[in-house]
Amino acid sequence: MGFAGKTGQIRSAASDLDSERRLAQTRPARLAGVRRLIINADDFGLTSGVNRGILESHQSGVVTSSTLMACGAQFQEGVALALQVPRLSVGCHVVLVDGAPVLSVEQLSSLAIAGSPPRFRESLIGFAGRAAAGRLDQEQIEQEVTAQIQKLQAAGIDVSHLDSHKHTHMFPVVLRGMLRAAKNCGVRAIRNPFEPLVFAKVGSWKRQFQLRILQRYRETFRNELAEAAMVTPDGCIGIAVTGGLTRAAFQSLIENLPEGTWELVSHPGYIDEDLDEIKTRLRASREKELAILTSAAAKESLRRAQIELISYRELAAK
Repeated sequence: MGFAGKTGQIRSAASDLDSERRLAQTRPARLAGVRRLIINADDFGLTSGVNRGILESHQSGVVTSSTLMACGAQFQEGVALALQVPRLSVGCHVVLVDGAPVLSVEQLSSLAIAGSPPRFRESLIGFAGRAAAGRLDQEQIEQEVTAQIQKLQAAGIDVSHLDSHKHTHMFPVVLRGMLRAAKNCGVRAIRNPFEPLVFAKVGSWKRQFQLRILQRYRETFRNELAEAAMVTPDGCIGIAVTGGLTRAAFQSLIENLPEGTWELVSHPGYIDEDLDEIKTRLRASREKELAILTSAAAKESLRRAQIELISYRELAAK
């Protein structure tokens, strides 16, 4: 290798190091041997059964945070329940695919399709293709995410953090729009949707493949968060086993949790008629997760592993 090549490598390494230092400022300080865990319940506001399951998983279980869907069918009920449990840290579960928008179709030409009611496109694969082809408008994303956050805030919710339905904010164009919306609305924390591949081994082969493909967005995510000075955990666990979490898998995730601050993604709930009418693969699994998250065994696993449970509100305050 010539001098120019070596110089390029040195500059690249220096750039990576600088990026890592800036990202470290967005994460809570690591203390040797300390492991913290946020357990977040997604889909608050989806149905009454899901709302009831999330509330129970917080009051009787280990869930510390949840994210509310601005256009969920039971949004108003979710708000009322959230206001009854002030210790539950409530964020916005941003929906840009497979759901309904807050803004009109005319304002979201790259995201939504006309209908009664208007809808986002259903396919995540199609959404990913449009993102990769540059066919998603970042300004429209910012405006829609801002509208979703502001709908929660207008209802009295102190929005503590953001995440996204089907983790669409791993795509750079969505991430940038969400970060600008977060700044618009005074939200300081966001989910880090990347799961260490060591945990992907407990999921299905299809999920493992998807996670490996999407790892290429990790570097962009790291750089964008460093620039935005947002707070984020070190990463997520549980994504690979979404829809298939077992007691054994939960225990394995807890026992192997690295040092630092992490988020366990969960979807507890009860099956009801409204859920039966929604296109989702997460049905019976919601009740199974609820049973795990409220079990004495889960609490004992966390105690034995000396893992400190925290909320997104506490993360943002650190």
